[in-house]
Amino acid sequence: MASPYFPNDVEEIRQRMLKTIGVNDIESLFSDIPEEARLKSSLDIPPPLSEVETIREIEGILGMNQTTKKLLSFLGGGVWSHFVPAIVDEVSRRTEFLTSYTPYQPEINQGILQALFEYQSLICELLGMDVSNCSMYDWASSLGEAARMTVRVTCRRDFLYPHFISCDRLATLRSYSESAGIRLVEYTQNVTNGQVDLEDLKSKVSKNTAGVYLENPSYLGFLLEDVEDISEITHDMGGVLVAGVNTMSLGVIKPPGEYGADIVVGEGQPLGNYMNLGGPLLGLFACRGDAKFLRQIPGRIVGMTTTIDGKERGFCFVLQTREQHIRRSKATSNICTNETLCALRAAVFLVALGKEGFRELAETILSISNYAIRMLSKIEGVKAPFFRAFHFNEFVVNFDDTGREVQDINRDLLQKGIFGGKSLRLEFPELRNSALYCVTELHTRKDIEYLQLSLKDALEADS
Repeated sequence: MASPYFPNDVEEIRQRMLKTIGVNDIESLFSDIPEEARLKSSLDIPPPLSEVETIREIEGILGMNQTTKKLLSFLGGGVWSHFVPAIVDEVSRRTEFLTSYTPYQPEINQGILQALFEYQSLICELLGMDVSNCSMYDWASSLGEAARMTVRVTCRRDFLYPHFISCDRLATLRSYSESAGIRLVEYTQNVTNGQVDLEDLKSKVSKNTAGVYLENPSYLGFLLEDVEDISEITHDMGGVLVAGVNTMSLGVIKPPGEYGADIVVGEGQPLGNYMNLGGPLLGLFACRGDAKFLRQIPGRIVGMTTTIDGKERGFCFVLQTREQHIRRSKATSNICTNETLCALRAAVFLVALGKEGFRELAETILSISNYAIRMLSKIEGVKAPFFRAFHFNEFVVNFDDTGREVQDINRDLLQKGIFGGKSLRLEFPELRNSALYCVTELHTRKDIEYLQLSLKDALEADS
């Protein structure tokens, strides 16, 4: 008996469907694919397996992966390994919340709307800003939207970005900018300490500048010392300052709202979200509360109101400036979704830690990462950190004087159960034989000491 859930298996129904759309056979649906590109033979599909056999097969394949649960990882650069409290999993797996998609029926989704309202409030407090949306896809998409927003706010076309920026974020920024007619301009950073060349920045900021983007801490981990000066240079020319942040650092460094940032973007993955093989991620997006900024923010904003008698609270979407909700010419962006579950997890994480807990967590990360810097700097031929600047939890290690290449060092470290730092040679040739290392609260002093010992062994391998 044919299953009602698989109509394509019934020849009569299949023929009726083909007739309805006006074709004779299924092959006609693929007529636009060149004949030489089509598979001529049958697929080499193994015979069916029982449920037990299937589970065993899949687990065997998955068991071949080298994960951070099995190995010690010092990788960062966009996705980081942080501890996730059990309460985050417990709350987020409730059936009322367990979907990653945006709610579309506000009248029956009061619970998730309230959670998103709390998320917005927490992000504003964390970043020192007035308004936050319900989140974006990731840091890169937030940056792309921020660049387009600066153009809408200022009616200008130039957007400046730093030299030391993630190649992935830069690629996304270029994609968002090209179709909007935005001209991207790179400004210089000192190769010895990473600090912005203020004279170069001044020469490039003009009356055509829509926005200036800075990262603090930077993609390579160092902190900027002249953020107030960058803010002043930008605002003196009527530009918009966009700041990118490592959220975990805000427990110990000044939030961007306090040094004049107009728009803030960042990655919320460290806030209660696992690495998940690189996604889904959580893009933060917040801005000043001025009307000209509020009306141009992409995505959605949840607001709170009360019933007419004032006895009960209610939550709803108060701003949805996407093309499906307003006139196309008035839309700020085509983004309408967000990974709601990731935002919920971030809210639970921040509430669970509280201000003091979050500060203590940041201090722990700062302490252990600086311990790592001290220990690695003791290895002969190793320069750690490469940049003469303050660092939070990521730092560049240079191996020029060791006689060994990063990829060879990492291969030897892998044999000892360690994921080494990310090679930077292709992204920044001027850094030569360097790698980006990351340390978080999950690392212990013993982990750092084991890394130091393993690096020594790797560097002596060919000596």
